[in-house]
Amino acid sequence: MLKEKLEQVETRIANAAARAGRKRGDITLLAVTKKFPASVLREAYQLGLREFGENYVQEFEAKGPELGDVAGARFHLIGHLQSNKSKIAAQIFDVIQTVDTAKLARRLDAERKQLDVMIEVKLSEEEAKAGASPEEVPALVEAIRACSHLNLLGLMTMPPWSDDAELSRPYFTKLRALADANGLRQLSMGMSHDMEVAIEEGATMVRIGTALFGARKKE
Repeated sequence: MLKEKLEQVETRIANAAARAGRKRGDITLLAVTKKFPASVLREAYQLGLREFGENYVQEFEAKGPELGDVAGARFHLIGHLQSNKSKIAAQIFDVIQTVDTAKLARRLDAERKQLDVMIEVKLSEEEAKAGASPEEVPALVEAIRACSHLNLLGLMTMPPWSDDAELSRPYFTKLRALADANGLRQLSMGMSHDMEVAIEEGATMVRIGTALFGARKKE
């Protein structure tokens, strides 16, 4: 079942890349495994996936001990990170995609572990969304680059949810312009329902959960 779903997702990514005149190899598929057990993550690993996204520090902290056999896998935190959980997050994740303040960056840097990070940018008016405002990005880029243990990859965002993928496009366009203006190459944007639009707008990483693993249990 997962094998078939992965093939379908790969076809969607390849077709979108071809339409945009891009190479499939320039786009990373991040398998979002939040709310799924370690066994599901291991099955995805056996099918060749190596990049995995989790939303909750405590959930992955509990799952991690069961994943000692997935050599070469990289784990991304894609959910909001509270400062008081930065110590644990730095220990168990390889990438933190949701850095949104200089304070959080400095806390992660203080753990003295080499970490790849991305800046989460809030481009919508939704109260529930986290992230730095576009105006805050240049100063935050500077603050992260001053941290000797952090490697800034690029930007990530999450548009307001809509069944119409086209409604995500303006947000993806803005994120790409913001990355270009700040000399950043990587863009984490696009999920199961709007990955094609994200790829057309320059995504270098798409975060895919439902299209691979099905609907999660309600939180």
